[in-house]
Amino acid sequence: MKITNASFYVVCVCCLCGVLSAAKIDESPMQISPNPLAKNLRTQIENIDSALQKNDSVWLKRYTNYTEYHTISNQIDKIKDDLKNIDSSNPQSLQLIVEKKHILETLEKQLDILKDYKDNPFQDLIQKPEIPEPPIISNPLIIFSGISYIKNLQTQRNTLESTKNSLNGVMALVNNKYNLLIELSKVDKSPTIIEDIYSVQIELLEFQGAHNILSTTIDIYNKKYDEVYGQIYSGIKTQILKLGYIGMAVLISIGLALLLKIIVRRYIKDNERTYTFSKVINFFNITIIVLILLFSYMENVTYVVAVLGFASAGLAIAMKDLFMSVLGWIVIVIGGSIHVGDRIRVEKDGSIYIGDVLDISMLRITIHEDITLTSYMTNRRAGRIIFIPNNYIFTMMIANYTHGGMRTVWDGIDFSITFDSNYQKAVKIATEVAIKYSKGYTQVTKKQLRKMRDKYSLRNSNTEPRTYSFIEPNGIKISVWYQTNSYATLSLRSTISLEIMQLILKEPDIFIAYDTTKFVQTPNDGFGNKDITKRAIATDTQDNKDNDV
Repeated sequence: MKITNASFYVVCVCCLCGVLSAAKIDESPMQISPNPLAKNLRTQIENIDSALQKNDSVWLKRYTNYTEYHTISNQIDKIKDDLKNIDSSNPQSLQLIVEKKHILETLEKQLDILKDYKDNPFQDLIQKPEIPEPPIISNPLIIFSGISYIKNLQTQRNTLESTKNSLNGVMALVNNKYNLLIELSKVDKSPTIIEDIYSVQIELLEFQGAHNILSTTIDIYNKKYDEVYGQIYSGIKTQILKLGYIGMAVLISIGLALLLKIIVRRYIKDNERTYTFSKVINFFNITIIVLILLFSYMENVTYVVAVLGFASAGLAIAMKDLFMSVLGWIVIVIGGSIHVGDRIRVEKDGSIYIGDVLDISMLRITIHEDITLTSYMTNRRAGRIIFIPNNYIFTMMIANYTHGGMRTVWDGIDFSITFDSNYQKAVKIATEVAIKYSKGYTQVTKKQLRKMRDKYSLRNSNTEPRTYSFIEPNGIKISVWYQTNSYATLSLRSTISLEIMQLILKEPDIFIAYDTTKFVQTPNDGFGNKDITKRAIATDTQDNKDNDV
């Protein structure tokens, strides 16, 4: 049967009245006989008092402050009553009034310090801790927040249990003291024992009331804890299962991508196409994984689509170059205008870069700059890694030296001879040397052009070396053109140039034209084998005809 606080108070008051009535039966002073039982009880009570003094319980400290507050309050009321009863007109009472006012002022300061313990000294110990709103486990990242939240609740619950255990220990000591005092009161009828029983009884009542409230608080808190724990545990379990399903879907997507790459490498022998297909497979694989994560953890997909629609409009303006680079990457991959391994030429702000394509990512083309004629004549440096944004294909002219399987390009060598040189022989020498060293490249180019006829309309497919002659102010310029390796133009250019120079230097009637100063010593100097007198007569005859007209 559970005893309520009111019933407990009634029982205690009845017991106290019975003890007081028994004490009043004999009002005459009583000599305390040396009773061994009383001595033993007093020793046990002293041991309990010593244990209570050594006990570092917050309950005892709070109750001590509570009783001290009311003791000081009673003293203040008594001093105020005394001050009212003192005759202030009597000069002899002035000193007493001053002393009592000084004591009153000191007691009021002490009372102000202990004001927090006036009514309910155990309020913050028995009050239910505030339980914050539990987090909603909607994605794996919030799992850690849920675990931390549960740990905080467990800490609060352990604190309540520890506080209750501390109170139980104090109540056990006080209850033992109360029982010993009751036993002592049977053999010792002194008023001191009755006062001790009364004070201990009041203390026990305060602790019992706090214990009842604290038990109710813990019971309510445990029910709330179980409810929140079940909610969070269910959310964590759901997210772990969802994470497992998502992980399986991602692994399946990655596995399919790897399988497609293996199939591509087995059945497609062209390295360039294999690389392109691998890039496309990676792109779609990443896109599928992003979509899986997006639709798995977005509560309102329609709302997300609407937000992304408005956001993409702003991003399209603010990040135009980025989006254009992605679009350029799609055009490059689908159109096939540039592949990894191609040699390309890019011009930007007057700077020319020629190199081999190392990689084509979604944002940029990476090329390795090689030593070319441009490096020799313009840049004077090579070997750099150049990053070209993909959006350049829409705004810049990018030349591909090896598009469509082509591996050769036209290259030309120019040199000048004097007007009195045998230019026919010089043209013949240049043509023969070009044919000699470019014969293999010429045959390769013919085969490559035949393959390109299926895709492009080729009007002129002549790949034989060509030689041209031009009259320049300082002599006759001879330009010889031939097919050469797209990746090694300088090597063949150097070889052909030296060969032509060696053969021309052996010819007595061919002279290299360069900026020189010539002193004319004879009338015929500078006109080769032509007779200057004949040229003069022809000129005079033409002048006479003009005069006759």
